[in-house]
Amino acid sequence: GAEQREKQYRAHRGFGDRRGGVISARTYFYADEAKCDQHMETFLRCIDASGKCSTCGSSEDGFSAIKLTALGRPQFLLQFSEVLVKWRRFFHQMAAEQGQAGRAALEMKLEAEKLQEALADLGIATKAESQHWFTGENLGMSGTVDMLDWNSLIDSRTKLSKLLLVPNMQTGQLEPLLSRFTEEEDLQMKRMLQRMDVLAKRATEKGVRLMVDAEQSYFQPAISRLTLEMQRRFNRDRAIIFNTYQCYLKEAYDNVTVDVELSRREGWHFGAKLVRGAYMEQERERAAQIGYEDPINPTYEKTSECLDYILEEIKHSWKANVMVASHNEDTVKFTLRRMMELGIHPSEKKVYFGQLLGMCDQITFPLGE
Repeated sequence: GAEQREKQYRAHRGFGDRRGGVISARTYFYADEAKCDQHMETFLRCIDASGKCSTCGSSEDGFSAIKLTALGRPQFLLQFSEVLVKWRRFFHQMAAEQGQAGRAALEMKLEAEKLQEALADLGIATKAESQHWFTGENLGMSGTVDMLDWNSLIDSRTKLSKLLLVPNMQTGQLEPLLSRFTEEEDLQMKRMLQRMDVLAKRATEKGVRLMVDAEQSYFQPAISRLTLEMQRRFNRDRAIIFNTYQCYLKEAYDNVTVDVELSRREGWHFGAKLVRGAYMEQERERAAQIGYEDPINPTYEKTSECLDYILEEIKHSWKANVMVASHNEDTVKFTLRRMMELGIHPSEKKVYFGQLLGMCDQITFPLGE
């Protein structure tokens, strides 16, 4: 069913194979489940090392990073990403039909009544079936449904096999995105989730913050969704799991604001690592050659919005944490200035900085002082 899939989410040999003569973002192909288990063991050793301090035997401030494409079959992330994007787009299309096109993600609110009619027309649920979905504690009390309500509906009402059906607004039908997962593919997906679980539990035991790295935009919706599920479970008392946001992506600001709002509503600690992004040339070249919209922000200035939003959240809520992973001197100075303006002191340990060892020491050393 590859032809039914959107260009951005199709596997592409030319851009997938980045092994020879590549100086950044090298590709490692999925070998088998045993190899993924080996990667998990490596990550576990990294978490153990991050939890140790040479002088006192243990550390409160350890960080460790993991990559989800190392823990399972990347093809699953590609497929799951497309499904999530299509359901999100369905919400935006319905919002546009209700005269809300162009609004920020969190400002879009669908009238529950009209949403129920649309769901019935598409055969997702009869009016009677969806009636009680909207009478819960949080849903539809105001007669409207926002993006977070919509996500929780999708989560709670659909198993993954049903999620692989996506609405086609042209035909008004639910269509399978791809042929059903085979039993082996289903197992591969479950094992990926189990490995994430093992790593999160070890990080919690060791008091190490686990940063889930961002990857290419066509994997990212799935990576972010799976990381969010870990945050809901493990970030109850403190921020253990950190999601990574690539601020050069057009959708980054919407993603940050929606996830922060979810953490507020559910009462868990929000943890974010902000990077500008590591795949810009590759992303632009792939979009141009395959023929889909360039996912990168048009201006450098747009990339600072996420950082400012989270710093404001830290000022108003002690449940937000951010790692500013940047080698850009202006970004670091901007963060320090905003911390001072907002009254966020380094001793509060809510704002962290990260640079690669030995890269930009002229930033790292003054910052440490």
